[in-house]
Amino acid sequence: MRKIVLAIDSFKGCLTSVEAEQAAEEGVRSACPECEVLCLPVADGGEGMLSVLTSATKGKDVTLSAHGPLMELRETRYGISGDGRTAFIEMAAISGLPLVPRGKRNPMLTTSYGTGELIRDALQRGCRHILLGLGGSATNDAGLGMLQALGFRFLDASGKELGVGGQMLSEVATIDASSALPSLKECTFTAACDVRNPFYGAEGAARVFAPQKSADAATVEALDAAMHRLSEIIVRTTGKDISAIPGAGAAGGMGGGLSAFLHAELKPGIQLLLETLDFSEKINGADLIITGEGRADRQTLMGKVPSGILAEARRQDIPVVLIAGSVEDEDILLRSGFQGVFPVTPENVSLEQAMQPEFARTNIRRTVERICIGRTIE
Repeated sequence: MRKIVLAIDSFKGCLTSVEAEQAAEEGVRSACPECEVLCLPVADGGEGMLSVLTSATKGKDVTLSAHGPLMELRETRYGISGDGRTAFIEMAAISGLPLVPRGKRNPMLTTSYGTGELIRDALQRGCRHILLGLGGSATNDAGLGMLQALGFRFLDASGKELGVGGQMLSEVATIDASSALPSLKECTFTAACDVRNPFYGAEGAARVFAPQKSADAATVEALDAAMHRLSEIIVRTTGKDISAIPGAGAAGGMGGGLSAFLHAELKPGIQLLLETLDFSEKINGADLIITGEGRADRQTLMGKVPSGILAEARRQDIPVVLIAGSVEDEDILLRSGFQGVFPVTPENVSLEQAMQPEFARTNIRRTVERICIGRTIE
């Protein structure tokens, strides 16, 4: 083999994408010392996407203070590409559920305002393309908090400007965009969105995701009704019906807010990442791609990193093998097109031991070495 590409997702709680690929590269070089090895760190739009994209574009991190889900000031960060034109923002970094103590989680109160502050800072630094990761939010405010930070005003029936949080949704009567930042008109927005849920309804933002954010049954009903009503106001204001757009319900309706007011394009996270990395060009001429993740099963095929890698590789007829800390549904994975599926953790090993970083590195290195030796013999 002359060229092997490594595109391995993080082993959550154990190894980053870069660390997993470093271990895999050692295995490749042990078996095929003359082979070209191309490491392409990857993530699926949630945790880690910001770092992957910032690094891949030779960019930099920006650290700043912004408001968290309960409007508390906290330090956070986002990335800017090397050419200074694109900002990489993870909503979870400032509006994420882990930032709210369990006893204070309430989607009626939490806001996406801080995410808007990160966007505003990026615009002030000259970025005109904003790439947002929508996973892990603490909010169900339809992105209105984000829009408030960008100058949009939401008024009740008496013309009074509303506060923040999901509780405001039911009171919105008028949307005033006259004070929105002028630079927004020069921008394009793309959102990494790995769910297809609509804005409201049985599969909508409130009914599916609000319970995960500590909403009780009455709160879920109130939020869903408010989202329905808000979608009608959005149609009257913008002419855009977001009610059935796949992904509009992502991140508590943030997908819908982005689409309606900022004309954002909603894309699966892995698709967005691969396009940004120019993945199809970089894998050209490869003899093998090794991808992986911490746990592989039938859900791997539902938009996760390995499924995106496989889809792109098949367009160029490049074989793909999958490694994972643990493997279930191997037959399903093989039928989907992977040429091999390999668990890296030996049998009868406890989860605690398997999650030890050095143990995992050793197992990845050995597994990849065996894979390469086997394909060389073939």
